[in-house]
Amino acid sequence: MKGCMALVFCVAAVTAWIITADAKELSITTIKEDPYTMSRGSELEGYCIDLISQLSKKLGFKYKLHLVKDNRYGTMDASGNWNGMIGEVIKGEADLALAPLTLTAVREQVVDMTTPFMQTGIGFILRKDLASEESTFSLLSPFSTDMWVGVLIAFLLTGLCIFLVGRISPTEWAVPDMEEHSFTLLHSFWYITGALTLQGAGPHPKALSGRLVSAIWWLFAVLLLACYFGNLTSSLHSNSKHVSIKGFEDLANQDMIDYGTLKAGSTMLFFKNSNNPVYRRIYQHMERKKSFVSSMEEGVRRAQEGNFAFIGEAVSLDLAVARYCKLTRSQEVISMRAYSIAAPQGSPLVKNLTIAILQLSESGELAYLRDKWWASSCMDANRAHTTEALHPHDLRGLFLLLGLGLGVGLLLALLELLSRARNQAKDGKKSCCSVLTSELNRRFGSGGESAEQDSTDKSKA
Repeated sequence: MKGCMALVFCVAAVTAWIITADAKELSITTIKEDPYTMSRGSELEGYCIDLISQLSKKLGFKYKLHLVKDNRYGTMDASGNWNGMIGEVIKGEADLALAPLTLTAVREQVVDMTTPFMQTGIGFILRKDLASEESTFSLLSPFSTDMWVGVLIAFLLTGLCIFLVGRISPTEWAVPDMEEHSFTLLHSFWYITGALTLQGAGPHPKALSGRLVSAIWWLFAVLLLACYFGNLTSSLHSNSKHVSIKGFEDLANQDMIDYGTLKAGSTMLFFKNSNNPVYRRIYQHMERKKSFVSSMEEGVRRAQEGNFAFIGEAVSLDLAVARYCKLTRSQEVISMRAYSIAAPQGSPLVKNLTIAILQLSESGELAYLRDKWWASSCMDANRAHTTEALHPHDLRGLFLLLGLGLGVGLLLALLELLSRARNQAKDGKKSCCSVLTSELNRRFGSGGESAEQDSTDKSKA
């Protein structure tokens, strides 16, 4: 229950608290049509409920809740009359209106408003797959960063293993003092690079150990390429189905995704009265398509269904994103605004409420309430959304197979050298360990390098 309650806020198209008063008690009203306002039995919970509770403790007043009659924040009609919360405050039916009530010049002319208790702006929400950003390095997207690092490590280890097998195995390098070593470190990496491009790069290993390492690397390369191209094809196919929406200009310059905002709200009035050509086009589109919504619940529901962007105040949209993990909010936020408490003009409550709100802000209580009610439950879902790229654990069996093959190949090369050392020890009546040590020194010591250089010089001559 606590997890659900953490997503409750007193905001949306039709959610508001009205505080009315008699001689001794303030009465607060609310609307329960908003999906972010939830009840616990007969009681309501949310950011604004906690805020008015803190204010009542500081100022020493009592209050009760009741519903605003027409489910609106408050707008002025053609005849100059106000409806919603603002209308009730003007008519004397409420002493205070507490809600995500935007502080605007028009409202300030007819009511008194306190200092803001929350800052916000206008943004929009839509499904995450519609807001995905195309990367310049999309060819790297099939694999995660960890996966690319793993492939690089596997490449380096395999090249080193081929080099060691070529040096250790007597079949690959029979007489270090006379023969040139075919698998130098550079040629070893060139050889396995040829496998990654599905092309051979001779000479090829002759020993059993070298052929085993080569075969394991070819199998690893083929399966890795199959996974890469399969994931790349899926990613390109997915990206071709939608356009990338990152800001309001992207929204205005496309016609594949519909968008709308709350009808007769301050957000709609901002786009209607704006002189910005982009914002004017957005309003004209909404007016032409009749894409306004009657409540925030409807806007969020349409955004979840896809092919719709719901435009609203960012702080309210953040709550929707925290609850519905398929949604994301635009990074662009315009028309910064604030939420305030409204009271009748000349009300003595405004000064005291302003001081109390400032005290709560300075003590960190407002920040605590914000963190409390906006806590997101979508961390796991966000991680799941970003795991489209393959990670090392997705192909851990393939990496284990490669590691096992490299280990077995090195072991076989050592056994080949040990077998030769034993035969030489019997023929020369020497210790097997001394012969093995001598062989290793010839293959990895300065003697082997000088012999290889001499052989190279002779071939050039």
